Amino acid sequence: MTTSETGQVTGTADKDYNIIWYTEHCLDNTLRLEAFIQDADRGGDSELAEFFRKAQADSRKGAEMGKQLLRSRLAG
Repeated sequence: MTTSETGQVTGTADKDYNIIWYTEHCLDNTLRLEAFIQDADRGGDSELAEFFRKAQADSRKGAEMGKQLLRSRLAG
């Protein structure tokens, strides 16, 4: 674990990059889980499909929270 930001490497402060990274991964996870849901549905496994739907909803919520935080920081 580092004790200082490494934004000089990327040109973006770590805290900004971290929000962007988190949001992108939540969105990616939401899309990936859609395929898992379809696989479970095709296999007739409603319990697994529901599990992935709940996980997808959590990822979607995380993405929305990240987007809201980015909007507020970019507006300011």
